Amino acid sequence: MKNKRYRLSPICIAALGAALFACSAGGANPSSSSVAPAKELEVQHVPQVARTVSPQLEAFRYELADLADNLIPAVVSIQTETTVRVQNFGGFFGDDFFDQFFNFGAPRQQQQQRPKESERKQQGQGSGVIISPSGQILTNNHVVEGADQITVVLSDKREFKAKIVGTDKQTDIAVLQIEGEVKGLPVANLGNSDALRVGEWVIAIGNPFGLSQTVTKGIVSAKGVHNRGITSYENFIQTDAAINPGNSGGGLFNLSGELIGINTAILSRSGGFQGIGFAIPVNLAKSIMGDLLSSGKVSRGWLGVSIQDVSSNIAKALNLKPAKGALISEVFENSPADKGGLRVGDVILSINGKSVEDANDLRNTVAMLRPGENADFEILRDGKNMKLKVSIALRDENNLAGAVPSSKESEKKTESGKNDWGIKVADLTKAQKKEAGLSESSAGVLIVYVDEKSPAAKAGIKPGDIILAANHRGLSSVKDFNSIFAESAKTMLLLIRREGGQSYIVLEK
Repeated sequence: MKNKRYRLSPICIAALGAALFACSAGGANPSSSSVAPAKELEVQHVPQVARTVSPQLEAFRYELADLADNLIPAVVSIQTETTVRVQNFGGFFGDDFFDQFFNFGAPRQQQQQRPKESERKQQGQGSGVIISPSGQILTNNHVVEGADQITVVLSDKREFKAKIVGTDKQTDIAVLQIEGEVKGLPVANLGNSDALRVGEWVIAIGNPFGLSQTVTKGIVSAKGVHNRGITSYENFIQTDAAINPGNSGGGLFNLSGELIGINTAILSRSGGFQGIGFAIPVNLAKSIMGDLLSSGKVSRGWLGVSIQDVSSNIAKALNLKPAKGALISEVFENSPADKGGLRVGDVILSINGKSVEDANDLRNTVAMLRPGENADFEILRDGKNMKLKVSIALRDENNLAGAVPSSKESEKKTESGKNDWGIKVADLTKAQKKEAGLSESSAGVLIVYVDEKSPAAKAGIKPGDIILAANHRGLSSVKDFNSIFAESAKTMLLLIRREGGQSYIVLEK
């Protein structure tokens, strides 16, 4: 076997040299009778980070935890059981397929009597908030809708059966009542959601994914959110406090421990939390709850107008600053608005002293007024502020004016010539007025042509639209149209009727 060569690393060589040096040093004094004591090992102490936490922050350390301890008992888990009917296909190919091969001897009539549908139980879960010592619970309609059996589970693990007192699908609110004898129920303190501010800290409590009594925190990221397509009446509180499936019906609380919203939906592409959740303001929920407890149904106010937002272009045309309020584009005959003196072209600025931000705000405000209530309206008409008193009526969903399709044919009597706005109009016939839902005496001209590159096309004007007024002046004929449009310089405010509805459109050169 060949000799192997080993190379020592520099570290090993240094260690070996140190050891030899120690031995030689020890042998320098052979007369020494005792071994010198070893030098104590020096330990380097790592400096600790200084505590710089202020007493105020130290005191805040458990504030949210203490708040959550007080609020959690008022939030319950709601478990539902619903019977659903499912189609019975009898396997992958269906009953008839296997009958022909394996049961061909059975009478055909007997085969046809085999049930094609079956029932099964579907489990659901959500959250709710106790709002009275007698066991009334506020939650979402979609949590309990269609449920055959409802079980309420408290934070202390007590379980109760519950029944539905009333629901309102249009706001997604439901009120439950715990059945049986209840004692010592924790009750949430209802706050004022109108006083809530964007940026304010809030905490959400519920049962996401079946994880009971879960607490998340965040801020109010927006108020008055609407046009989400979640409910008919939308005025949501938007929050970045984590809300997930199962949180529906749970509570959104401020740092004063007050219930200020009922968690109801999330904006998500994945189905889970992505930073935006919505809660129904507690003021709206209280109003709905009051009606449900007193009569089992909701009574909403009705004004009888078609309205639209005041855009920046419309505000400019009306010389209105800032661009806010609700613009009336139609007043229904014999409606509260008609009887109260409101007119097409009025801008509603406030109701009972409360500012109206936009059309959705007006709709929600009127809906919460009591039928028969006399409301004070502040409006802008012809550049001047006015005040009117209007008696609100009961909104009947089954008796509201329906849309009447407008005519797309032009039975022309007189037609306008070419103009800078890129539109041609014709006089309306009696038949066209009737089809559009207008009276014979109504003003209006029918648009029969729109230049694709014109200001009218850019503003969204279409052939078949009816111009009722321009710059607040009624158009009864093509002659009126030619006169008014010839006077205008750069801007025209048109009242347009399309498919039974009316709205204002601004034309700009």
